[in-house]
Amino acid sequence: MKIALMDSGIGLLAAAGAVRRRCPEADLVISCDPDGMPWGPRSPEDVTERALAVARAAAEHRPDALIVACNTASVHALPALRAELEPGLPVIGTVPAIKPAAAGGGPLAIWATPATTGSPYQHGLIRDFAPAVDVTEVPCPGLADAVDAADEAAIDRAVAAAAALTPRDVRAVVLGCTHYELVEERIRTALQRPGLPAVVLYGSADAVAAQALRRVGPVVAGGAGGGPGTVTSVTSGGPARDPGAGTSGGRLTVLLSGREGVLPEPALAYAEGRLLAAVSQVR
Repeated sequence: MKIALMDSGIGLLAAAGAVRRRCPEADLVISCDPDGMPWGPRSPEDVTERALAVARAAAEHRPDALIVACNTASVHALPALRAELEPGLPVIGTVPAIKPAAAGGGPLAIWATPATTGSPYQHGLIRDFAPAVDVTEVPCPGLADAVDAADEAAIDRAVAAAAALTPRDVRAVVLGCTHYELVEERIRTALQRPGLPAVVLYGSADAVAAQALRRVGPVVAGGAGGGPGTVTSVTSGGPARDPGAGTSGGRLTVLLSGREGVLPEPALAYAEGRLLAAVSQVR
C-alpha cells in the first residue's frame, strides 16, 4: 500500500503521522512545494496550478490514494485534481472539522488563515454544519508560516494573538489549517481559562487518514482503482492526537517541488516529523 500526501509545506505532517500510526507498513510519498509556498496569498488559479504540479509529481510514484492535506488546495484545486487524476487515483480532500465541533454545541471558534476567515467558503460550511451555533471566526496571520519555519517565537506570538481574539466562553476550537495541528499543545495551553473547562480542539488529520485507508482497501485487495466521482472532502475530526509510534514503517519518499529529497529540517521540530524519520525506511 502506498499513500501520497500533498501540501505547500509541512502542514501535511499531521495527516502523514496519522497514516503512519494507523498503518505502519504503508509506503508514504510526501509532496510539497518549497519553491512556491506559501499558497495562501496566491490567486485561486495560481493555487490550482501549483497544486496540480505537486500532485503530478506524487502521482508519478503510483500511489494508491492522494491526500490533499491542505485546506487552501482543497478549496481551490480539488475539482481540477479530480478531473485529472480520478478514477485511477482516489483523491481525499480536507475541510475544517466544523461539523463534529458544532455537534457538541457552542459556542465555538474557527482558527484559520486570514484568506479563509470570512470567506464565502467558510461561511458556507458554517451555514451548512453550524447554523444554530454561536461561531467566532478567528484569523491567524503568520501562524502557518511560523509553523512551517519552526520559528518558536513567531509561533508563540501568533498563537497568543489568536487566543486573545477567541471569546473566553468557547467550548471548542476548530483548527482550520493543517499546519495548526502541529502545535495543538501550544494552542491548548494558550486557551486555558481558570475556572472553566478545557477547550476541545478539532482537527482533520485522523479523519482524513482513516478515509484514505478505507478508500485503498479495495485497491489493495482487488487491484482496482476508485470509480468516478470518488473525491471525498472529510469534515470529521476530533480532539488532540497521540503522536506515539510503532517500531517500524514503510518507505518514505519526499518530493520538494518535484525533486526527490529529505524531510525539511523544520519538520523534525514536530513529533509527527520525528515519527516519520524514526520509523520509516527512507528511500
